[in-house]
Amino acid sequence: MKIGLMPGLEEQSFGGQTPRFRDIQALAQAAEQVGFDSFWLADHFLFRFPNEAEMGQWEVFTFLSGIAAVTSRIALGPLVACTSFREPALLAKMADSLDEISEGRFILGLGAGWHEPEYTAFGFPFDHRASRFEEALHIILPLLKEGHVDFAGQYYSARDCVLRPRGPSRSGPPIWIGAGRPRMLDLVAQHADAWNTVWHRTPERVTEEYAKMLEACQRVGRDPATLELTAGTLAHILAPGEQPKSDEKPIVGTAEEVAASLRAFADAGVTHLVVQVEPTDVSGVERFAAVLDLLDKA
Repeated sequence: MKIGLMPGLEEQSFGGQTPRFRDIQALAQAAEQVGFDSFWLADHFLFRFPNEAEMGQWEVFTFLSGIAAVTSRIALGPLVACTSFREPALLAKMADSLDEISEGRFILGLGAGWHEPEYTAFGFPFDHRASRFEEALHIILPLLKEGHVDFAGQYYSARDCVLRPRGPSRSGPPIWIGAGRPRMLDLVAQHADAWNTVWHRTPERVTEEYAKMLEACQRVGRDPATLELTAGTLAHILAPGEQPKSDEKPIVGTAEEVAASLRAFADAGVTHLVVQVEPTDVSGVERFAAVLDLLDKA
């Protein structure tokens, strides 16, 4: 099982402070050094929830481009890029360019989005998200896999569109899709290289969700063995003498205890697990290094 790291890009996500690019760079380089396999960033513009303070976040593709230029081994990608935020042909062009900057290390995570306030604030339509997502796939996937598309739909079009020049992955980067509802799961089964389900504290929740994915594979005639199962969780490795908080949401414990919990995800069939770690700064990455060593030995 591969292990990925996902820090926050939003305000107050870096030890209560807003992360700057150099903070994210330091996290990515530390993750690469200690042995993480991948590095992920979320795609949002702002968060507005009732009775909560408004928070914004940095633009994901801009930051991923910077991270691709200052790392050399670790895979990287958005988890997941919202197809509603960018015209699909442009999104494919951006993905191909990131494939070039990263020298083939880019993974394109895709999703339909969910947080309506950011759609309204930035002028994106929130209606028919699954239908828009399906049309976006009809543009993004042919462009990345074949370099050409000619498509006219109800929401998007790309007429005689080509990708030139091409990055090193001639058939495009791997495609992960995050989805949970039946129609979206069918699109995963039809088009994705990997399905992503987040955020789960136990592998039992992954297994429950995966049963729905298996039904989708059956509906569309996809062999589930050809669809990679990826998941996300949260982990807090305690420092010596540190006690867990009473309301801890992450998997919490010593490196040995956390490693044992993560091994259970592999036993459930997860082949790539993305982890949000606490503490959220470089010290959290350094603590997690012991978990990676234990998983490697296992």
